[in-house]
Amino acid sequence: MSEFYDISFTTTNIVSLGLTVLLLFLIPIVFWVAWHKSHKGELKLKYLLFGAIGFIVSVRVLELGVHAICIMSDNPISRFINGNTVAYVLYGIVMAGVFEECGRYIIFKYILKKDKTRENVVLYGIGHAGIEVWTVVLPMILLELAVALMFSSGDISSALSTLNITEETAASALPTVLSASQFGIGMLLLFTLERIFVMFIHIGLTVIVFYGVSEKRKVFLCLAILLHMLVDVFPALYQRAVIPMWLCEVWLAVWAVIIVILSVKLYKKIKIQAEG
Repeated sequence: MSEFYDISFTTTNIVSLGLTVLLLFLIPIVFWVAWHKSHKGELKLKYLLFGAIGFIVSVRVLELGVHAICIMSDNPISRFINGNTVAYVLYGIVMAGVFEECGRYIIFKYILKKDKTRENVVLYGIGHAGIEVWTVVLPMILLELAVALMFSSGDISSALSTLNITEETAASALPTVLSASQFGIGMLLLFTLERIFVMFIHIGLTVIVFYGVSEKRKVFLCLAILLHMLVDVFPALYQRAVIPMWLCEVWLAVWAVIIVILSVKLYKKIKIQAEG
């Protein structure tokens, strides 16, 4: 495990990781506070909670269960998907689009039958996107911060022991340690902007799905799935090291703008229908 002894950490690494953790924790709260302040008295907390629950059930339970068979286990299907970039990307974007958007659809159509206002729909989107930050992205950065703090102490052997890195686990642990050592101000900005883009994307997709439910037009569910798939194309390619991270962020920014513009138009129509 000599490769670990050649990795160095700086104050910039630790400060950047620490600030990223703080910002990722605050982003969902800022979205909620801003929306609550603008629509005080009009919001129902259950929409925020169901947004979070909807993400956990559809993604962290159901979708992850499929991943356990199709990409995490060792079988002919997983070997084919993991060994083929096109198959990996197609599988990833289809799973994400179908599970998340169908999850929203089911909750809006069959569970949340009261207080169906456009303001609460946005609140649902904040809950969905916010819990994704806290349960998926934030733990990853927290782990890198812990790694940076341990390795920066100078006692590499102790850090390896604390993190339970052995000869058998060294290969899988090395990317995390390297990522932490390379984390700087640029990554801080990219991660922060990415989560802001994704927050708007999830809120927008929530509005699109809800509009389809309220209008009884399943074509909008299909549209949300398609848009979600398109959003995830570049992130999936980045995971396969096909494109750089900055290009992935540009892609997310473009789709965030497109989805927000479309969802705002539908949001206004929901208001007209409610008033009419």
